[in-house]
Amino acid sequence: MRPGHQLFLLIALLLPGLLQAHHSFFGRFDNSSSMEIEGIVTNIHWQNPHVHIFLETMDDNGETIEWDLESGSPTLMQRAGIPRDAISVGMTIRVAAWPPLTGRQEAFATNVLLPDGREFVMQTGAEAKFKDQFIGDFSYRFRTEGDRSRPELGLFRMWTFTGADGFLFPESINRNYDLNNYPMTAAARQVLANFNPATDNPTNNCTPKGMPLIMEQPLPMEIIRDGDNVVLRIEEYDLMRTIHIDQESAPQNTPFSPLGYSTGYWDNDTLVANTDHINWPWFDQAGIPLSTQASITERFTAIEEGSMLDYEMVITDPVNFTEPVTLNKKWIHVPGVEILPFECEEYSQE
Repeated sequence: MRPGHQLFLLIALLLPGLLQAHHSFFGRFDNSSSMEIEGIVTNIHWQNPHVHIFLETMDDNGETIEWDLESGSPTLMQRAGIPRDAISVGMTIRVAAWPPLTGRQEAFATNVLLPDGREFVMQTGAEAKFKDQFIGDFSYRFRTEGDRSRPELGLFRMWTFTGADGFLFPESINRNYDLNNYPMTAAARQVLANFNPATDNPTNNCTPKGMPLIMEQPLPMEIIRDGDNVVLRIEEYDLMRTIHIDQESAPQNTPFSPLGYSTGYWDNDTLVANTDHINWPWFDQAGIPLSTQASITERFTAIEEGSMLDYEMVITDPVNFTEPVTLNKKWIHVPGVEILPFECEEYSQE
């Protein structure tokens, strides 16, 4: 077996992260164990929505294997200080990754060791594994306290996802990603049973997310005024949501769209938004459907002297839920954060 082309499997090594142990990464990767791969980089796709590093290795029989190593968003890595040109074609690297559940030659890279001994931690919540010259730090996403210097801004500022509450909304029904705990109708459960996370995940492409899924996104969001209306400027997919203030409902003949039509009002310092006319077909990226009968009520409240945004979402969908589903999340205000261009580009290795 040639040096630099060995495949190492580490059995049952638990990796910390946003997902809980013994739960898959939406049916594609097993985050409860880790594997190590060493090989030569043959191609790199460093573009939103996900980084892909292609690595050539050899098995015990001397046969060449090419692994597709997926990782997180390049915009998050940029903020974490991981330079996009640090990994180059022809370089021999060592990677720790979550193994595949799909039978494909794919894995989710959490750590990359460069030839000069530097290590990139590529996944939120993971720790340095190779213990050499660790660089890259996602800890900013685990900050729980924001800046209190300008409470007069209220909601109207840049908000950054803390990461401390988990990637999905931190509700007891989904903390462990047990989707069956949602109050689904029989029709919704049938859709979920037929959903293949490896091929059907609606976020593994450059199609912008709709409501409510876009509001789980982990990238910065700016809330700005537009006359009397409120606009949410969302980094992911370069999206803009307008909340039309003091409209009781959508105008007649309003078309359905992935983000729907949002009306709103102020309840003291809390912004309340009601959204309908949604034709995005998914409640989440794991297979729970959403119907065009769905309506969503959101509450945005600046707390802790404006340093934190408390967010609540209530989804009502009589087709797919037997009762309303309430979800919660928090953002913090971190000075200096700016919206970056998302510049999504789908990659297909043909």
